[in-house]
Amino acid sequence: MANCGSISVPEIPEKEKFLNACKEFDKYSEYDSFYKVSTEHISKNWNNRREMTIGTGVILLTWNFPYYRKLYGSLKFEKLEHCINKNFVGLNSFRGRDISILSENDEQLIRSLFNDFLEASMSQSRKDKGKSPVSVAKALHVLVPTFFPMWDSNIAPAYKQNYYNGKPEEKYISFCKQIKCIYEHIAKYEDVISYASNSNKTLIKLIDEYNYSKYTGKWI
Repeated sequence: MANCGSISVPEIPEKEKFLNACKEFDKYSEYDSFYKVSTEHISKNWNNRREMTIGTGVILLTWNFPYYRKLYGSLKFEKLEHCINKNFVGLNSFRGRDISILSENDEQLIRSLFNDFLEASMSQSRKDKGKSPVSVAKALHVLVPTFFPMWDSNIAPAYKQNYYNGKPEEKYISFCKQIKCIYEHIAKYEDVISYASNSNKTLIKLIDEYNYSKYTGKWI
């Protein structure tokens, strides 16, 4: 683990390694197409709760397909829409912000959002009725892609945030703090800023591509 101020992270990526990871991820652009559809649909229909739900559902049923196991009936859109409607003011308060200004004052709202989306995104096709912290992070990210980072079952343990040990909302807040540290580091690289602009991606999305390439795909 490396130190990023007072926060420990698995690695503080150097510029070339970070960009190489993002380029490796780009080789699988067909996978990223679902992300583009989801985020663009939400952005164009912000304030329309039903359309926001549809955009969020696209990413959950594709990027977390193993959890839902089947497309039809596994994700209850009415529950997800109710959650988005209930939490719209909170979600809207994060729009236009980036994770570099994450503070302790945000933690209670993040905790509340996480727990509400944990219930709303629960798969109906699983006999164990297990909940998915992965779905929560993906949902929060596509709704507010400049602020909320994504994780999965490989990335979270790499950051010492194993949500299977309980209190996933607290693990996610700690993860956000770790990603904030990495964000502040890579935001200093002009090449990374240029890459993000040219690819029409947020820095949070690029950090996820780096994490996915390193810890999930193991491409770097």
